[in-house]
Amino acid sequence: MELTGDILIGAPREKVWAGLHDPEVLMRCIPGCEGMEATSPTERTARVVVRVGPVRARFVGYMRMEDIRPGEGCLLRFEGSGGAAGMAKGHSNVELTDEAGGTRLRYTAQAAIGGKLGQVGGRMIDAASKQLAGQFFTAFNAQMLGDPAAQPAAPEFAVAAVSPAKGVGTSPVQPTQPV
Repeated sequence: MELTGDILIGAPREKVWAGLHDPEVLMRCIPGCEGMEATSPTERTARVVVRVGPVRARFVGYMRMEDIRPGEGCLLRFEGSGGAAGMAKGHSNVELTDEAGGTRLRYTAQAAIGGKLGQVGGRMIDAASKQLAGQFFTAFNAQMLGDPAAQPAAPEFAVAAVSPAKGVGTSPVQPTQPV
């Protein structure tokens, strides 16, 4: 599975960069995140509850930042295990640029999903991935605006899911409220 998108975040690039490296901010923004810990300046561990269709699992995951370009972007490598529900492994490239009104965050993510989650089906996984990305970025934008309790209007962003068998489908994401 591949996911690409971009979002205009209403904060300066330095603040966005700092937020992307702050385990407390990330824990509040990642849907279903029960805990996150910085194990080094470039590594994080997390516990996240994920539900895709009929499959619900608690994942224990690991993320490592590579090719770090302070204030500009980095490569994130991640992997997680949800026990009998399955596993996920992949990488994401994140780039930040200044833009009128804030910071443009562009990302691409590629992941391999196995186990029960992998059997759920590509369309359902693509839809769940888009929804989780929308929830994360809505919550992250609120954090960057300094009002974590706010229910902001959906920020301007677009996501495209690429499935090898299905091609590219792009549509505006209408995120649901953050978890």
